Amino acid sequence: MSLALGIDVGGTKVLGGVVDSSGKIVKSARRQTPPQGGKALTGTIAELALELISEFDVSAVGVSAAGFISSDRKTMLATPNIAGWNGVDLTDQLEMQIGRRVVLENDANSAAWGEKKFGAGRDFHTVIMLTIGTGLGGGLIVNDQLYRGAYGIGAEFGHTRAVPNGHLCGCGIRGCFEQYASGNALLRHAREAIAASPDLARNLLARGDSSIDGLTGNHLNDAAKDGDSVAIAAFNTTGQWLGALCASLVASLDPQAFIIGGGVIDAGDILLNPTRQAMSDLIPFTGKRPAPVIVPAVLGNDAGLVGVADLARN
Repeated sequence: MSLALGIDVGGTKVLGGVVDSSGKIVKSARRQTPPQGGKALTGTIAELALELISEFDVSAVGVSAAGFISSDRKTMLATPNIAGWNGVDLTDQLEMQIGRRVVLENDANSAAWGEKKFGAGRDFHTVIMLTIGTGLGGGLIVNDQLYRGAYGIGAEFGHTRAVPNGHLCGCGIRGCFEQYASGNALLRHAREAIAASPDLARNLLARGDSSIDGLTGNHLNDAAKDGDSVAIAAFNTTGQWLGALCASLVASLDPQAFIIGGGVIDAGDILLNPTRQAMSDLIPFTGKRPAPVIVPAVLGNDAGLVGVADLARN
């Protein structure tokens, strides 16, 4: 049984797991993410890895993190949410501390590979994964191979432009799809609806502290499942933008399936049905060509860990 170690680095936690060749997590461990990032975070990853390696004979270590990664999978080129890692040759630092080969991968790519190999994408050869959390991440599998692009930073679908002179995105461009079809966008759609019709939102606001600023994604999710019209409208708007992105990607990449993951997917068909409808309405030559399916991810928070472990193994 071939074992590899996957480590998924998030804004609040570092999650590690020993993964076998079937995608099963044999054992996991976690640490808090040091807020200062940099060397402290690198040391935390090494400490976690050494703890698990002491119990299991792993062949390689994969590290999954949000950001742009060099084409040789060694250097963090840019990390918008992690301090002190920009331009860091992370694999060399970790290999010296861990004593194993280390592979670095973008978090959305890792999740896409995990779902392709062991989750919702197993029956497809060309798949796009969209991860909807605070932002909107993307991963692309073409003919059973992970696509990274010429410089290692491809498939950033959330940063394609949807609205000229639209909302300012964290990437520096205005109007990215991330500003209209992400977890943050979902909250903004809800707050805009509440501001327009506050009387309709009393029940929704009462789930928090009765203020617009106190509203969270979990409140929206629970309210939508209970049939709240304002929450459902926010999911419909988000789904319409997400479906528009899918339709554009169908025209350019012709995938068999879209896998939708991330925290917002807990809403299930409340989000997926308007996404499917919008994609169907907007696909070029609709009705005259095969259309991809839109399915939910199944591996949850483990997708990135499992995926990067498998990428490191191979």
